[in-house]
Amino acid sequence: MKLHSPAIPPVVLLLLLCLTAASCGIKKLRNSRPDLARFDTAAPVLTTHTDTFAVTAAGGQLRKNRYGLYELYVSGDPLQLGLQNGILSEPLVKKQERVFFKKIEELVPSESRRRFLRFFLNWYNRKLPDHVSPALQAEIYGVSRYFSDDFDYLADKYLRSLFLHGAHDIGHALQDLALVGCSSFAVWGDKTADGSMLVGRNFDFYAGDEFAEDKIIAFVQPDRGHRFASVTWGGMVGVVSGMNEAGLTVTINAGKSDLPLVAKTPIALLNREILQYAATVDEAVAIARRRAVFVSESVFVASASERRAVLIELSPKKIGIYEVPNSEQLICTNHFQSDAYAKDKKNTRHIAESHSQYRYERLTELLDETEKITPQSAADILRNRRGLDDRPLGYGNEKALNQLLAHHAVIFKPEQRQIWISTNPYQLGAFVAYDLHEVFEKINRQNPDELWHAPHLTVEKDTFLLSEDYRRYEEYRTLRDSVLRMLENEEDIPPGTEEKLIVLNPEYWEAYYLVGKYRYQKRDYAAAKTAFETALTKEITTLPDRAAAEEYLRKINKKLK
Repeated sequence: MKLHSPAIPPVVLLLLLCLTAASCGIKKLRNSRPDLARFDTAAPVLTTHTDTFAVTAAGGQLRKNRYGLYELYVSGDPLQLGLQNGILSEPLVKKQERVFFKKIEELVPSESRRRFLRFFLNWYNRKLPDHVSPALQAEIYGVSRYFSDDFDYLADKYLRSLFLHGAHDIGHALQDLALVGCSSFAVWGDKTADGSMLVGRNFDFYAGDEFAEDKIIAFVQPDRGHRFASVTWGGMVGVVSGMNEAGLTVTINAGKSDLPLVAKTPIALLNREILQYAATVDEAVAIARRRAVFVSESVFVASASERRAVLIELSPKKIGIYEVPNSEQLICTNHFQSDAYAKDKKNTRHIAESHSQYRYERLTELLDETEKITPQSAADILRNRRGLDDRPLGYGNEKALNQLLAHHAVIFKPEQRQIWISTNPYQLGAFVAYDLHEVFEKINRQNPDELWHAPHLTVEKDTFLLSEDYRRYEEYRTLRDSVLRMLENEEDIPPGTEEKLIVLNPEYWEAYYLVGKYRYQKRDYAAAKTAFETALTKEITTLPDRAAAEEYLRKINKKLK
């Protein structure tokens, strides 16, 4: 039968053509492999391996310090960086992959929907290799050799590793769910105790408690470019927070995104290129301009040699550069500030509706109140749990700088090449300090008894960890998750649960909102009305959240008449 036969409706022809094109794109992706011809393909060999210490014959090392932070060192060409990383951290790589796919199963419990999701992601990522450098593809391939066999039915190990490097971007793009509410700042000159530049950031990325259990500080010595340090996790070679030996730091803050039609360069891999190859702000900007991204992100770059900090604001359509002339301070939350986005409707709406502007104002307030910023006071700011004018927000409120869900917080002193990295839980544990120059010298000595971190620079854990309020918050989180499941399934909540939810976190609007939803489900409209009215007296996170509570009240008042 000819394709133009009237027996086939035009819409069906279009669908068939789309499916054919998709199948061709997916087939090309499935056959995609990096060219490894110019790299050292020798398999690494472990010479020492315990639960807390591993060494390869090539000098790679993995250690676990007394704070529970893993310290990784790898060197060599791109493929060897990946292979060394993989063999040293294989248990961590496999755990992170298991945790991630377990999270997918929780979010998408239907097997048929997961099958569709697999097809869609293959189609969506069909051009991803075209936007990742050959060197990074080789490194990703190397680490993927140590992925689990358990998920080979989803895709082969290399493609899974490649996809996982864009997982944040894909979730952000498809659901506008950044899972991140990061807050960052840089201060220098009269704003700091010694005049040196100081950079602080919370990486408020949450993919479940297990995902954040095993943090890695990776010290990387590539055969090309700068040596650098990066805060990461098993299997991740991209960068979300890092500093190189030239004193250039890079972090990311998610912005408001449109829905793109195809995956391009994952932001963590762009940041990795910047960290490895840039020593100045202009070099970082030049690298960013060469790459096409598929979500909106602010790349926060600070340069020790220039004592300069800028935001590279990226979206699929344009790039903006933002810095504050004649200032010794730069602040970034999750909205864009450059002229390029001044009239951007999506960015403007994000400022009005989200908690980004609130956190920006709170961060400004705290920096203004602190006369001279030090690593200790920077940690205090990043750990702050209260709102504007020091108002209580309840624990876990996304309007707080410390939302009690951060994967990590980090502080840099770029001129001194010093880094402080938070330890569990959230950013409440001790901030462990490292001197980048000293670490690489110690690594070369290969002394297993020599500490890589600098104990005299440690910022001690937050005393909030010892408080009754912290214990109650952790109990609240567990109870809230249980209540959410029961609400979704329209199950009866055990007696006393509603009252306990509120007692555990009395300043948090969400507790009252959940009680209101349950009472509404039970048609107990008087009790629901009281709960929603109380929620509206608290600091509700976003305008849409407030509108949802107000809509419930409107319906309730109508039913009570």
